[in-house]
Amino acid sequence: MMTAIPFRSATELSSLIRSGKLGSEELLDLYLERIDKHNERINAIIAMDIPGARRRAKAADAAVAKGEFWGPFHGLPITIKDSFDVIGMPATWGVPELRNHRPATNALAVQRYIDSGAIPFGRTNVPAYLIGWATSNEIYGTTSNPWDLARSPGGSSGGAAAALAAGLTALELGVDFGGGVRNVAHYCGIFGHKPTYGVTNWVGHVMPGIQNKPDLAVAGPLARSADDLKTALSLIAGPTPDDAVAWRLDLPAPRVGRLSDLRVAVMLEDPSFPVDDEVQDRIQAVADFFGKHGAKVNARARPAIESGAAFRIFGGLLMAGVTSRQNDEAFWKRLSHLRARFMSTDDGSEKIFTHADWIELDAARNLLRRAWKAFFSDWDILLCPAAPTVAVPHDPKLAYHDRKVLVKGRPTSPADPTFWGAFTTVAHLPSTVAPAGLAKSGLPVGVQIVGPEYGDMTCIEVARRLEREFYGFVAPKGWN
Repeated sequence: MMTAIPFRSATELSSLIRSGKLGSEELLDLYLERIDKHNERINAIIAMDIPGARRRAKAADAAVAKGEFWGPFHGLPITIKDSFDVIGMPATWGVPELRNHRPATNALAVQRYIDSGAIPFGRTNVPAYLIGWATSNEIYGTTSNPWDLARSPGGSSGGAAAALAAGLTALELGVDFGGGVRNVAHYCGIFGHKPTYGVTNWVGHVMPGIQNKPDLAVAGPLARSADDLKTALSLIAGPTPDDAVAWRLDLPAPRVGRLSDLRVAVMLEDPSFPVDDEVQDRIQAVADFFGKHGAKVNARARPAIESGAAFRIFGGLLMAGVTSRQNDEAFWKRLSHLRARFMSTDDGSEKIFTHADWIELDAARNLLRRAWKAFFSDWDILLCPAAPTVAVPHDPKLAYHDRKVLVKGRPTSPADPTFWGAFTTVAHLPSTVAPAGLAKSGLPVGVQIVGPEYGDMTCIEVARRLEREFYGFVAPKGWN
């Protein structure tokens, strides 16, 4: 069945524009009409620059008429997550004090999207300070999941993922340290890639007044296809202009040839971090797909790492990295679930991390990296959940950081679901989340495809194979 225009991949849409079969301004108008019709239900897009986008769309169409092309995303209307700097549009980070912040320059990743021909026309909602898996803030309110309006699209790129799933934009850009690209892809049934640490830049994605790149965090693309992820990553990966004087990035080619040659480890859950059966069932279905195609599949293979220790190292690095903001009361309130999980001591006091602590944690992180390197000498990828449940319900009575998350019917700290992002983030590993089908509840489940450090192309290629031969993006019902 032919996919409706608003739900096609960025790659397909750009090809139609370059061939003259679809106008850039025509597609922009289509998305604007859909936003007018649908956005009120999900509150994904929170600001737009329609005049500016229309001028550039007209220029894109004029360029096509003359046989001129700007790049792989020529004339493609896109939205950008609120926290990335975009000239003239708000960059509030969901924080009331930044309500009127309008950047004078574009974030470098945004500029590279623009240089490829893309046309940013709107901004998508985020949790305050980008903290939490419920996208809500005091400025713009709460964003809902197109698959179930009573549920969250995740965070921190919740508005971006919801807009993609609902067919309101063509491409997005997210941020991930504990799963902010991966959990939203899983919750909303789209594709997301968390790159190897350091391969994408952070210029223009720093909160005003902070001015330093946070440890662990990376920028990564969100899309409706694996091909889109590959192209988008090629744009935003690489050195900053200052560093480009001396070095360049050359990511290795995918390890994937024939599926029968693929070595697949599978981790459905962890003894300390359980996963709902309906999520496990879809991850197992992906593993079975590879097994049927002759791949070597092993459900017991694990790196020589104690998962709880890895989570503590992640939490320590995270907390140590934000100690400079210890006097920001609102920020630390949003971190209350992480403070309780990672800063509580045996005597009931709260640990304050020092630079010496960070050095010790960094050394421990490097031991984890070596253990994963040894693991990936035997295995090409690890399949695991992106989160322990399907999209979590809204809770109007409690903020995300004050509530409990039910996993297998038992309440757990909202910090614990972060494990499925943190386990690989702490070791700098890349991972792609691809749709794995629908759970028994009818909600989407994504499979997290983890690869070796700098194995980004392997992760994305495996997602591409799944998209073509197993399961791809499916639009939620009721959004046509």
